[in-house]
Amino acid sequence: MTAAISAAASETAATPSWPWPIDLARYDRRPALTERERAALTSLGWEVRRRRGYAPDRVEWPAISRLLRPLDDARAALRWCPDTPSHRRAVTDAIGLVLRRCLEDGTSLWAWSADDWVRLIAPGHKEFEAAWPGWIDGSVRPYVAAFAYLLGDFTDFHRIGGFIRRSLAWRVFGQEPVEETIAQVAATLQGWGYHPSNGAFGQFRTVLVQIMLINRSPLLQDMTTDALQRARESPALPSGARRGNLHGVHRAIAALGHAGPPPKPIHAVMPDLEGVPEPWAAMVERWHDTSTLTPKVRGGFRSIVAKAGRWLAAEHPEIVEPGQWTRETCAAWVAALDRMTVGEHVQRRAGLDKRGGKPLSPRTKAGYLTATRTFFRDCQEWEWIPRRFDPVRALATPRSVAALIGPNPRVIADDIWAKLLWAGLNVDPEDFPTNTYGLCYPIELIRAVTLTWLFGGLRSDEISRLRTGCIRWQHDGFPIPGDSDEVLARDAVCLLDVPTHKTGTSFTKPIDPLLGKAIEAWQDARPQQPKMLDRKTGEQVDFLFAHRAKRLANTYINTAVIPSLCRKAGVPTADVRGNITSHRARSTIASQLYNAKEPMTLFELQAWLGHRSPESTQHYAKITPNTLARAYNDAGYFERNVRTIEVLVDRDAVTSGAAASGEPWQYYDLGHGFCTYTFFEQCPHRMACARCDFYTPKATSKGQLLEAKDNLQRMLASVPLSDEERAAVDDGQAALDQLLERLVDVPTPAGATPREIGAPATATLLPIVAVNQGASAECRPAMRAPR
Repeated sequence: MTAAISAAASETAATPSWPWPIDLARYDRRPALTERERAALTSLGWEVRRRRGYAPDRVEWPAISRLLRPLDDARAALRWCPDTPSHRRAVTDAIGLVLRRCLEDGTSLWAWSADDWVRLIAPGHKEFEAAWPGWIDGSVRPYVAAFAYLLGDFTDFHRIGGFIRRSLAWRVFGQEPVEETIAQVAATLQGWGYHPSNGAFGQFRTVLVQIMLINRSPLLQDMTTDALQRARESPALPSGARRGNLHGVHRAIAALGHAGPPPKPIHAVMPDLEGVPEPWAAMVERWHDTSTLTPKVRGGFRSIVAKAGRWLAAEHPEIVEPGQWTRETCAAWVAALDRMTVGEHVQRRAGLDKRGGKPLSPRTKAGYLTATRTFFRDCQEWEWIPRRFDPVRALATPRSVAALIGPNPRVIADDIWAKLLWAGLNVDPEDFPTNTYGLCYPIELIRAVTLTWLFGGLRSDEISRLRTGCIRWQHDGFPIPGDSDEVLARDAVCLLDVPTHKTGTSFTKPIDPLLGKAIEAWQDARPQQPKMLDRKTGEQVDFLFAHRAKRLANTYINTAVIPSLCRKAGVPTADVRGNITSHRARSTIASQLYNAKEPMTLFELQAWLGHRSPESTQHYAKITPNTLARAYNDAGYFERNVRTIEVLVDRDAVTSGAAASGEPWQYYDLGHGFCTYTFFEQCPHRMACARCDFYTPKATSKGQLLEAKDNLQRMLASVPLSDEERAAVDDGQAALDQLLERLVDVPTPAGATPREIGAPATATLLPIVAVNQGASAECRPAMRAPR
């Protein structure tokens, strides 16, 4: 009895299982043929094919009874065989083919290996067809495979070409138990979202039948964790898609309570460390098994510290364990990281063709130092190694590297974001990628994920980890009974419960009702899913975005949603700030809320984003250029330093030549009068006119005649302000009084000082108007006439 049959028999004795129809111990399993058997087979010739000439008086048939009996018992044990002439001929042909092969090899079937059965069953082996044409065809091969499975413990089905494994399982186990097991697993998969018409559903069925054949039982209770592991390790189950389908079948069997959960996928298993000194690798693995960091962070730190071990093997082979590190070694490692390029001291080089040889980014250098610092700090705290240096100081990020690292939310431009919003609100099934069987997810799930990205302001991990029932409706602070459209239309507030996230615990935030309705539409169409592990919290929860018993991948937004929206909106997937990624929506929404007409305050935005500290919120609350331009204009930088004044030009005085003879032709409008001083912008008394000889009051007849002229050309002249004048404009009367006091002994353009003219020191004259206010009388500053 072979090892596999022995293992199955021992398991059968331990737990109830499928009764094996043939007891191999009953037969004479000598490998060699006797002379009598060889002579009988030679004498029968082609008659062994269909038992022609079979009669009790012929001595050849009793002579080969040792070979014929197990084949006849196997034929009788077949639980499904169509009762048609063609199938009856096929099964007798299969028996004759096995007997003929025994004659050709000079051995009984008990001596055959898997290779011998493959040469007999697999198509393309024409050695027997040449001698016995028509024996091996599509009707005979399944029965030969059944004999090989029942009598020869043959399970290398992947080597015999294409055949219907389901039919073989029917023949061996019977149609009813096979279909009952398939129905139970199919019902579980269908409840998770798999559709019977989907081609992948048929692949699951094929894998399940393969598990039955490898396990030698069609019963679900026999598909234990150990049995599924044997099926996983069997070469009869090909790699690729069916390996992935085995994972799904295993989950369904586990959900039915017959096995434990499936093992982690191969890509989730940490590879062995290569090129690392053995003591260093042992300490790294010990730290990895002890650390309480999240699995993702712990695995990343493990790879980085292993890279440090390869650097040691190349540069400092005398150092093989962490306890030998000194401050000098730390300094050398920091210097090496500062000059390191992509691809150095790595174990896997996949995907490095384009990036290999480029310098590490400052953020990557800081991350490497953080991992190394954490590793040595933990080893010292746990007293695995002596304290020979302070990791915080010896492995600190250099200032030259830290200075290059800063927040970079990369807000999406308003016009591009508006197009993406339009595309998200009008998504159709044809906008998203499909596989052979259609959309990867239901359209309701796709719409809900898309709108969550566009309106939720959440990280991709938070989106994928949202839970069922995360939407709540409230009106005036009270829950809304039901969710009818009539009630929701009355200023309802939609609240979203966000789970524990990167920087804090769970919290609740208001969102647009449109997003709430999309999430509720998906919850109504969502198939029942098993509870799954939330790795961040360690809880078994019902994930909102789950389908086919799998949580939505964190990368789905970047790989499917964003490219589809960009294609529908007609915008590129990258802009001047880089690729459009899932996290850029979060910074864009935060920036728009901060720059709205009635913006959120910094603390309100902090609560909406779920930040622990306002400092983090400041990184997202970017002031847009438009808001900054409005603030710049409101600050009045130009008006604060430069003022304009209306100038009247007497064109008649210029054309007649009177201006050349010294007659006034240019009049600066001071509000209460006119100044004819040509170099007005250089006059120290322009902000507080001392009323020298160049001054003409408007109340006089000369001023009235001047304003009545119809040949005047009105212009605006810019006048820069000094510090005292700017203070007088900004600070008011006190500064103006100080300006008057300082100018009391300063000569006017006419030569006399204000003191000599007798102008009162309390006179407040502000004749200059703002640049954006024109020269209208309503916009001119008020004046106080001398008393």
